[in-house]
Amino acid sequence: MSTHLFGLVDVAFNYSHSVGRNEFNGTGFRNPVDMAIDDEGKVYVLNRSYENRPDGVHATIATLDEQFVGEFSKFGEAPGDMYWPTSCALDSAGNLYVADEWLNRITIYDGDGEYLRHWGESGDGPGQFNAPSGIAIVGDTMWLVDSKNHRVQNYGLDGSFKSQFGEFGSGNGQLNLPWGICLDKNGLIYVADWRNDRIQQFNQAGEWQATFGMSGSGPGQFKRPNAVCVDDDGDIYVCDRENDRVQILAPDGRFRAQLKGDHQISGWGKSKLNSNPDMIRQRTMAITHDGGAYEKAFANPCSVRVTENGQIAVLDHTRGRIQVYVKEKEPVLL
Repeated sequence: MSTHLFGLVDVAFNYSHSVGRNEFNGTGFRNPVDMAIDDEGKVYVLNRSYENRPDGVHATIATLDEQFVGEFSKFGEAPGDMYWPTSCALDSAGNLYVADEWLNRITIYDGDGEYLRHWGESGDGPGQFNAPSGIAIVGDTMWLVDSKNHRVQNYGLDGSFKSQFGEFGSGNGQLNLPWGICLDKNGLIYVADWRNDRIQQFNQAGEWQATFGMSGSGPGQFKRPNAVCVDDDGDIYVCDRENDRVQILAPDGRFRAQLKGDHQISGWGKSKLNSNPDMIRQRTMAITHDGGAYEKAFANPCSVRVTENGQIAVLDHTRGRIQVYVKEKEPVLL
């Protein structure tokens, strides 16, 4: 849990529960890279796995109360396959769009994971991309981070190119291997500027508005931020990947709080342990050694989403799980 006081509101980010465990298939995740959550709490998780275990490359469908729904796609280059998936987003019809940085394409599936179509072209010209990463969809428009071209592009959902902004560099409005992206309720665009260790804010014309953060490990500093999300209050959630934490900033960029991880074993994890006595003994020894600190902590968080009912879901790349928090606000007298 993390609690901070600002003005007349005491804000608490309380841990709720965890979803998942490390698994190559079925009820778990393996090196997940991103997730999308629909209005009913159904979660789509992209599993990138390891290069020597391509059998773990697929998408998992589950719920935030840890019901396993199914999985789809596989490692490969054929239509509907994934090679190096990076990010995903849902449109208003419930279709899932997946970016693949190796195949340089966007693949679209329906809500059940059935392949619909794909589009995309490698290159550095308008409408082309090199290692697409973050996706944000609002209405009939997609904002796509074109990571190795150091820019953001704007497309129709049919793949029609509209506009672009950004260029390589470290100045205001410039980008260096950007990754995650989101829009707030006012339409402002937030980009996780990965190699520059900061978050940048733009309007929809691509004009720079603000920069939050710098390199480091202190409050409000980042080391390879790779995902960003903004809630309806304007609070900004940043996956500070190499600092193994999620930082929460006020709308003006001031540091509010950080989440370092509070994991308690999930239902899927318990099921696996109950069928493996040796694993129970190993886990008991580890918890006895450090009081459970290692197990609770994030390890390379890679995606953060705020649901319609205010749950904060954080996807953990190395430990193959989602930790869920709830933001609670109570007025207080100062």
